[in-house]
Amino acid sequence: MKKTVFLTGATGNMGWAGFTELYKRKDRFRLRILARRSKKNLRLLKDYSGDPDVEIIWGDLTVYEDVLAGVTGADYVLHVGGMVSPKADYYPEKTLKVNLSAAENVVRAVLAQENRDNIKVVYIGSVAQCGDRLYPVHWGCAGDPVYASAYDMYAVSKCLAEKLFADSGLRHWVSLRQSGILYPGIFRQINPVALHVPVQGMLEWATVEDSGRLLANVCEEDVPEEFWNRFYNISSGEEYRMSNYEFENRLLAPLGISSVEKVFEPQWFATRNFHGMWYTDADELEKYLHFRANIPVDEYFRHLVSRLPWYYSLARLVPSSLIKAFMRPLAYEKGLGTQTWVTDDPDKLEAYYGSEEEYRSITSWSCVRPRPLEKNLDKARAAGEVVVLDRGYDVSRPIWSLTQDEIEAAAEFRGGHFIGPADSIGKRGAVFEWECEHGHRFTASLEYVLLGGGWCTECDMANVRKTVTSRNRFISQVLSAQYPE
Repeated sequence: MKKTVFLTGATGNMGWAGFTELYKRKDRFRLRILARRSKKNLRLLKDYSGDPDVEIIWGDLTVYEDVLAGVTGADYVLHVGGMVSPKADYYPEKTLKVNLSAAENVVRAVLAQENRDNIKVVYIGSVAQCGDRLYPVHWGCAGDPVYASAYDMYAVSKCLAEKLFADSGLRHWVSLRQSGILYPGIFRQINPVALHVPVQGMLEWATVEDSGRLLANVCEEDVPEEFWNRFYNISSGEEYRMSNYEFENRLLAPLGISSVEKVFEPQWFATRNFHGMWYTDADELEKYLHFRANIPVDEYFRHLVSRLPWYYSLARLVPSSLIKAFMRPLAYEKGLGTQTWVTDDPDKLEAYYGSEEEYRSITSWSCVRPRPLEKNLDKARAAGEVVVLDRGYDVSRPIWSLTQDEIEAAAEFRGGHFIGPADSIGKRGAVFEWECEHGHRFTASLEYVLLGGGWCTECDMANVRKTVTSRNRFISQVLSAQYPE
């Protein structure tokens, strides 16, 4: 009997790759998708409107009845949809509302089903949830601190939405934190947000094809029970570890531009307050879902370039000085342009550069170029490059085996306290009360706090660099390593 898969965000990059991969397997999957009725979506889905294995629900993620219609009768719920960058950067409040209400609707709809314990629910989180991870803490894993960078409402929405799933009481849920996605349209993403990305930062990318295969493979019968109720990082593997400087150069190469230095000024790029890291645990997800095609990164970029429109080749005829003049308005766009903060927004200048003094000190590219770092995990460990963060408890033990005193010690490591109730300790999915260093009382599961790295949601909404004190050793170990006093 065919399994029914309800997929949100099917008309986006990752969602469409997932839809395409699942459609290849329609001999054992029946697809149900929720899409807004727009010209783009109507055109994209017209060839599937009469297919008996594809059900299209024209509606909205923020409307509960539409989501309920998608969830009812589904065996798998793949929640990919929501607002993402760069649109999320232009409409931060709407992003928070849409992404949070969508997650609430999915959880509520699944819990309303009589067979809710049998429904497998996949939430697509984001690397943005882990904030800044610059050298020397550029290696990380699930369970490391979760916090949003300042002014990143998208990251806030993903932190809060993920918590809804982890603490929902659902029997089968999983959070897969997506990294940057490589897809053909990425060459056309020219916007001011690109300059918010520090060139000395790191990111371990995922191809759109691998991401789509992941969504299909998670619905197969051979996924073991132990896979669920955990957090994983998505990537296409070691070859896809790049510094942002290297990535920018790879994007510019098809235009005949040898280096990012030819067409940008070093001051245009923020030096902090973004997100991205290389993973010590990304192979964990591959072990379960076997989704990687393992295409060498140079070959994959050649594939992306081959799909560019012909007129991109004309850029080779344009002098670098003219291209730099074309790029300049991105840095000076009101609100999002990094250079507008120098005169108009000192708080953002401080968040993204540290201070005006530090901004003024960027006098050449040598001030911001990334240092050479080992991309191979084993070699990086041998060289002492991998900083393993302390989590405040014995990570070799199952979290459900921890005693009340051990959980309290983990809470104290985060600057707060474990309130209880003590009689729920050892129960999977149990939600407890906690207190953070600022006295905020909140509820969260052990899964969310210890396996996911989450903490006080009220503090997630704030500028962590300004609100976290030395009492919170969990987050401070990340911040102090990057920005020593």
